[in-house]
Amino acid sequence: MRIPQTASFLSALAALAVSLFIVSAVSAQPQQTSFAGKYEGTAKDANGDVKVSLDLKDDGGKFSGSVTTSRGTFTVVKGQLVENALTLDIAGTMAADGATGKMTLRKKDDTLVGELSIGKAMPLELRKAVADEISGEWDAVADAQGQPIPFTLSLKLDGDKITGASDSQLGHANIVSGSWKDGKFSVMLDGNVALVATMIEGKLSGEYDYNGQGSGKWVAVRKK
Repeated sequence: MRIPQTASFLSALAALAVSLFIVSAVSAQPQQTSFAGKYEGTAKDANGDVKVSLDLKDDGGKFSGSVTTSRGTFTVVKGQLVENALTLDIAGTMAADGATGKMTLRKKDDTLVGELSIGKAMPLELRKAVADEISGEWDAVADAQGQPIPFTLSLKLDGDKITGASDSQLGHANIVSGSWKDGKFSVMLDGNVALVATMIEGKLSGEYDYNGQGSGKWVAVRKK
């Protein structure tokens, strides 16, 4: 009876060793970088910068999407990802001559760098486009020592800069300076009125300060 038990034990050890080897081999394989997403940036041309936007989809290694430049719109025909370097073949959708081109990309920190070739090669740098959660009309209410003061914010986001204005029963005030960065909202209105807030489930919620003479809380929701 000892021999079958020993054989069974050795067989189990062998199976475990094979399993560990397979897991180790899979874990050791290099992970490919994901390039899917929306990006914006510029290609450097001798005649000036060319604005470029890329909307890229990756369906299990099958790439599709579009490239938009000031010179036209191109469709991603195919893509190949090798050792974290992505090559895209693109074809013009608006060009009269059916122009084709190529885009090569690598990730560098939080940017994509490479080259865009449409007739000639141009150095390219793209950053992932950030969803604009700020631009638009907002209905807001400030709490002035228990008295609600409704007002409207008209906001425009450009990068991390906020411009626009505020309107209420007290009058109109332009935004002198404003920023939206790392989920933090901050603007300064005419009359030295400061508004700061954070975004919570699509709602701006924070505090205001009026020239150091009064302060309180305020909230705002985007108009539908």
